[in-house]
Amino acid sequence: MKESLEHQFVKLLEENQNIAHKICRLYTNNQDEHNDLFQEITIQLWKAFPKFRGDAKFSTWMYRVALNTAITLYRKSKKSVKSFPLENVSFKIKAEAYDPTTENNLKLMYAAIKELNDIDKALVFLYLEDKNYQEIAETLGISEVNARVKMNRIKKKLREILSV
Repeated sequence: MKESLEHQFVKLLEENQNIAHKICRLYTNNQDEHNDLFQEITIQLWKAFPKFRGDAKFSTWMYRVALNTAITLYRKSKKSVKSFPLENVSFKIKAEAYDPTTENNLKLMYAAIKELNDIDKALVFLYLEDKNYQEIAETLGISEVNARVKMNRIKKKLREILSV
């Protein structure tokens, strides 16, 4: 059963790994930090996977774990990241090359988003991923009304940042 759990995890991670890459892009400033955060998100997903009940879509659950991991690590700001040794794990994940040049048109927006606090960044990320307010609220653990109000305030703040 463990092997099938591993294969199921690898398949779901490979299908949804862009979620983690996008979160890494929002919460890091260089490729090394990006790679470290991606590895830590993968580890946290693997550790939590046996508890995934399927009540929500895997992608929604993955957003929540990945965002919580990013927020937790980067709130600790520059403290060393403890990693989980993977040498005994018997599977390999095919990594898609992440090419930041494909998002050059979004550089200004990313810069503005990086000026937001961690929770607001997470909300904007989910919004940009075309998640509805119900999914955003569920992922962040807030009410749907609160998600809408926060998003309107964030849009106003981003407009101010971008107009400077």
